[in-house]
Amino acid sequence: MGLRGKIVSGFLILVIMLAVAGLWSIYELKSTGFSVQALLDDNYRSIHASTGMIEALERGDSAILLLMLGKWEQGRTLLTRSDSLFSAQLSFAYSNITVPGEKTLLDSIRLKYDLYWKFWQRPIVDTPREGNLEWYCQDVHEAFLDVKTAVQELQRINTAAMYRTASDLKQRSNRAVMPGLVAIIAAVLFIVILNYFVNHYMVKPIVTITDRVKRFVQERMPYKVTIETKDEIAELSESIGQLCQTVKSRDEAK
Repeated sequence: MGLRGKIVSGFLILVIMLAVAGLWSIYELKSTGFSVQALLDDNYRSIHASTGMIEALERGDSAILLLMLGKWEQGRTLLTRSDSLFSAQLSFAYSNITVPGEKTLLDSIRLKYDLYWKFWQRPIVDTPREGNLEWYCQDVHEAFLDVKTAVQELQRINTAAMYRTASDLKQRSNRAVMPGLVAIIAAVLFIVILNYFVNHYMVKPIVTITDRVKRFVQERMPYKVTIETKDEIAELSESIGQLCQTVKSRDEAK
């Protein structure tokens, strides 16, 4: 291989290494971004649904208190709205199950909500339950807290899943950076090796040729240089050797 080919091939290898590492890093970052974004979106939607359910439960609890105060129309209207909101958010949560054990928890929420629903579906206004705080605290409020605790657990597991996803994103980012670091280290090693070969096969022969030429000119020492490679430097050394031999022959002929 010629001198130009050696130099070009060396830099070409370096460019290929860096290009492959760069493309690999870009691929890892893009795939990580897409997958993590999807997981975060799913978890966020589940958290949003659980927040809506808690809001609906609190509205329902306020509606029951209104019924206990004898405000039938206001209480029933608020109960209807809260029940519709809770049912809608629960249905959405069922359609967005992403965390292991989430369906079991949703089934538990539905069961507990049905029990809670039976309390405020019974007549309250104009019955002994109107104004009966003991009945409210022992039965209704306990059922309310059971449902709310289950919904908060749903919120907690999705929040924990988001945290795990964020931690996984950090690890994936580190893995995506690794090809770049490997490429940099490999490039440094390659440059060191390339520098060695350039010095050994190019610079050193040129220095040797220059030294032998100076000795021939100054002291007429025979020009003897052995070049390991078969390239332009070898051709140059051979031409110089022929030139020195011609000069020496002319000197001897005088």
